[in-house]
Amino acid sequence: MQRPELTPEEARKDHWHMLRFMMLHALVGGLIGAATAAAVILLDIGGIGTRIARAAAPVMPVLLLVVPFASLFGGAATASAILLMPYEKKYKDRPGPEDT
Repeated sequence: MQRPELTPEEARKDHWHMLRFMMLHALVGGLIGAATAAAVILLDIGGIGTRIARAAAPVMPVLLLVVPFASLFGGAATASAILLMPYEKKYKDRPGPEDT
């Protein structure tokens, strides 16, 4: 099935809709990653929470744990959002050129 041609305005709206869809998933994934890193620190897994609590400057170790977790989870959520993007669903109700 061929997709019908999009007008420039319709394509622009579609583009922004897809970007918002991906950004929402990246944000949710980043928040889940930050929550996971916080859980690792608070549950003191591997003694990390104790080491951070006793550190002279605890901000840097916390950032070195939270930022990679958040970016990894955010990237995974964005990748899954791209794979699951509901693009074909838009054109199911529209007749294609071969349907007329």
